[in-house]
Amino acid sequence: MLKHAAALTVAGSDSGGGAGIQADIKTFSACGVYGASVITAVTAQNLERVSAIQAIAPQVVEAQLRAVLEGYPVKAIKTGMLFNRDIIEVVADVLEEYAYIPLVVDPVFAATSGSRLIKPRAIHALSERLLPLAALVTPNLPEAEFLCGRELHALEDLREAGQELYEIFKVPFLMKGGHLPGRAVDLLVDGRGVKTYATDLVHGVNSHGSGCTFSAAVTAYLARGRSLRIAVAAAKSFITASLRRPHYLRPGTRVIDHFHRRR
Repeated sequence: MLKHAAALTVAGSDSGGGAGIQADIKTFSACGVYGASVITAVTAQNLERVSAIQAIAPQVVEAQLRAVLEGYPVKAIKTGMLFNRDIIEVVADVLEEYAYIPLVVDPVFAATSGSRLIKPRAIHALSERLLPLAALVTPNLPEAEFLCGRELHALEDLREAGQELYEIFKVPFLMKGGHLPGRAVDLLVDGRGVKTYATDLVHGVNSHGSGCTFSAAVTAYLARGRSLRIAVAAAKSFITASLRRPHYLRPGTRVIDHFHRRR
């Protein structure tokens, strides 16, 4: 383990504890780094729905960012739910000053339940200001479709979309294929080509927070000094094991267990 390593998440709070800030902090701890956080919004949600969202004032988001980056040895950063344009602009302004720290951008557009987690005008700001700063962008299938402006139905579509997005933004993309039928196949598109990470799908587990957990694990391993491809491989193993060894929340409900290694 890299001593004195901290990872920072900039995201929304999930009152249910399965996604967002809560999932990220659990993942950082489970993957061996100190976790710090900047909260962009407070949500009222559970496994079925998001019933309310309250954005944090942009100046408070900025104050949180500066306090953490000035006071802790942050080795990698991830962003999740940023919600509106003003928050994205503030986050981009600050992170431009820390361009030497690897940044993982999880372009969170909607919750698994379907609830939208970003204002429509904010997506343009995310593309223009934040994606070019990234060491990695981690869209799932619906997010990749939005960024590409077309539907993606098969793994080859995902591959072509990843290559297209890499050419547009000039940064690596991890195209998450969990929404496709068949195996859970993710494609890392970078300057070396396309690297495939595949596992069998895990059934019977509520996958709420799986995207946050995956991107947070990549961030943790980058903070520990791993190369991008090795960090993605380690994160893929972590999220797969977290799904295969779930937490039994109540009868009939199994959820991701971020601390499966301790059992």
